[in-house]
Amino acid sequence: MATKIQKLLLILLMSVASIAGFASDHDQIVEEETGEEETVFNPGEMIMHHIADSHEWHLFNTETFHATVPLPIIVYSAQKGGLSIFSSSRFAHNANYNGYGIHHEHIYAVDAAGNEDKTVAVYDFSITKNVASLILSAVILITVFLLVAKGYVKNKGKAPSGVQSFFEPIVTYVRDEIALKMIGPKYERFMPYLLTVFFFIWFNNLLGLMPGGANLTGNIAVTLMLAVTTFIITTISGNGYYWKHVLWTPGVPLLLRIVILPIEVIGLITKPFSLMVRLFANITAGHIIILSFIGLIFMFKSIYIAPLSVGFGLFMTFLELFVALIQAFVFTLLTAMYFGSAVEEHAHEDHDHGH
Repeated sequence: MATKIQKLLLILLMSVASIAGFASDHDQIVEEETGEEETVFNPGEMIMHHIADSHEWHLFNTETFHATVPLPIIVYSAQKGGLSIFSSSRFAHNANYNGYGIHHEHIYAVDAAGNEDKTVAVYDFSITKNVASLILSAVILITVFLLVAKGYVKNKGKAPSGVQSFFEPIVTYVRDEIALKMIGPKYERFMPYLLTVFFFIWFNNLLGLMPGGANLTGNIAVTLMLAVTTFIITTISGNGYYWKHVLWTPGVPLLLRIVILPIEVIGLITKPFSLMVRLFANITAGHIIILSFIGLIFMFKSIYIAPLSVGFGLFMTFLELFVALIQAFVFTLLTAMYFGSAVEEHAHEDHDHGH
């Protein structure tokens, strides 16, 4: 237990160092009445820098070393001659390159004078930090579960070992306590998706807590696509019994059916919407709270506030490790519930009393 606390404390201190480097580079300079310059820490800018997407992967800064990984810029503009690919390092120090400029991660075309040319349409297909993190997490997931599959073949008929021994109870839990209970006998065809969603969200939640990690599951575009995928699978899998209850609820009077119909249709949309917002809001809020506690050190400019800020930050990091797993569980559970309602078979004849 003590070793785990030490590791988490080290991660948190690395995060503080990363934020300190960012703060020193991005402080605002203001003129005081005395004529002296004073640096002002901007917590909002610091927090947004860490949770928002970007065209470079910033790790940490020191006075002599900047650990930043440049990412590919891929832009298309018919007026600029088509596709253009170059490194994001070309935009260092707010410089323009190849007829393009960047401001607050928005890439735009520039004219001969170096000013933004709003008449030129620019389409950005760049590999951003979140996209790079998505690729990284996919590689990790594929590698891990190839090892798990290899373990099943190697230890056939034997007790699991290695990576397999860690993940097998989790896979079994998702199968028995989520898929089987929420979906029923037809659970098997949904297992690949449920396991993918669970481990994708869990792994990326954990990666987002690492110093320099990307806030992938706190990006609403990512949670939107997860929710849309769940919606599509639910819609395609829906049987006649499911659609009958959605579009023409049996067992209720005709006038009430007309009232229920739009409510049921709206419910089809609100279910994936709730999935999207729940994951996005919880992960983003956790990151903001941790960064806010660490930012107090630089706001108060006092070493005395550091133990309190680090203590609260460490507590929130522990809590976020738990939330990372809980959010993966909740998303998978609700997804399984939606699948279960779509494939459920009626156990008895519905008695239609509507006229």
